[in-house]
Amino acid sequence: MASVTDYTNLVTSEHASKPNFIATLSLVFQPLVDNINLLNALPSYFDIDMAVGVQLDTLGEWIGQSRYLSVPLTNVYFSLDTVGLGLDEGTWQGPYDPSTGLVALSDSAYRTLLRAKIAANQWDGTIPSAYQFMAAVFPNNTFFIQDNGDMTMYVGVVGNAPLDAVTYSLLTNGYLDIKPIGVTISGYVTSSVLGSPVFGLDVNNSTIGGLDSGVWATITGGR
Repeated sequence: MASVTDYTNLVTSEHASKPNFIATLSLVFQPLVDNINLLNALPSYFDIDMAVGVQLDTLGEWIGQSRYLSVPLTNVYFSLDTVGLGLDEGTWQGPYDPSTGLVALSDSAYRTLLRAKIAANQWDGTIPSAYQFMAAVFPNNTFFIQDNGDMTMYVGVVGNAPLDAVTYSLLTNGYLDIKPIGVTISGYVTSSVLGSPVFGLDVNNSTIGGLDSGVWATITGGR
């Protein structure tokens, strides 16, 4: 970070001992130093991991995704005694949010949506690259695709960290989709037991497990 002393230290010994001279130079240089520091920090203000508020909104304009949703997310507000909407799961209803559903995403949820949009913008249509891109969208979970071979597919997310209500709703409402044109998503797959792979035959890994390791999958919707 630049400092006024970076410049006042360059004053020759003939004038360095003159406090009024140094004070005048400091007064002149301070706005310039402030501008230098601002320009140096500007890229970080629009880094997707660090941007907040209107900075994220500006990123959204570049990426092509607003934080305001055309279809409200329902069943996402914090609620006592409701499974999946308790502490660290549901989101608080803001002062201007309609009671019928969430339409304006928080910074954290909007950041997830922007990462998915970036992935969709850069995707080459292959399943391996979809895994690569979506790892940034779901860093604590495993994203997977089941190609049914008939122009339909399943999208799944399993892992040790439960999806919060907003992220889960973004997923099942198609906001986080990464799929080829013309392909239908038959459903969204999540694990019925946190941290366990979903049940499947002839496969045994962190995503799909057989008897005594896999659990029943929860399949929601599709589009």
